[in-house]
Amino acid sequence: MKHVFAFIYSLFLTLHDMLFGYMARFGMILMASSTAISAQGSTLQIGTGSGGAKTITAIAVGNPTVVTATAHGFSNGDVVAVAGVTGADAALINGFSWVVKYKTANTFAVELDSTGKTLTATGTATPNTYTAVKNLNTFAGFDGQASELDKTNLDSTAKEVMLGLVDYGQITFGLDQDNADAGQIACRAAYVGGTTKLWKLTLPNTNVASFSGLVKQFGIAGGVDKVVEVPSLVIRVTGPVTWA
Repeated sequence: MKHVFAFIYSLFLTLHDMLFGYMARFGMILMASSTAISAQGSTLQIGTGSGGAKTITAIAVGNPTVVTATAHGFSNGDVVAVAGVTGADAALINGFSWVVKYKTANTFAVELDSTGKTLTATGTATPNTYTAVKNLNTFAGFDGQASELDKTNLDSTAKEVMLGLVDYGQITFGLDQDNADAGQIACRAAYVGGTTKLWKLTLPNTNVASFSGLVKQFGIAGGVDKVVEVPSLVIRVTGPVTWA
């Protein structure tokens, strides 16, 4: 009987090796392929002011445009206002707010295609400052859609449409309420004042969604053996959402 079990076990190992050898040969090994990330550690920030201007010392034209500002201290997703750049095409960058991307210690990129343009390396980049909104629990949104434009005419044989401007809709956050938290205080003030604010949603993999929006709703909820919550901090997005 022992010999029978030994033979069966040996046969099993042989078949196992043959099967996995075949699968490896033809790229069929079943490996973990998910690139999902945990939402744990995500943060929300609201724009609450501006910081000190940083001197721009060089600009590399191209797509994107790369700006040098020594020890700027910016983070990906920050929004900076650029001013004072000279050159024949300075109007392309001056007077606009740009989302910081691909930052290094001394450089950052902005989504401007300046290929073949003339931008002289002077000027300043002034960052917006942000305040963290604490006790974030959930988020879901950017749920809008592009408008649909009807371009059907009398020569059409079926309905013809094209897409119009993108509408990013709104994004909703769930929080545990803290009336002493500076971020939640700023959210409530934006709700009462109806003011457009800058926002940053930062994921644990360091991807950052930067956008402007208005607080449409700032609710409250509670119950037996439950914490007091803000179940619906609803932000209506205005303009684009830029990922950095």
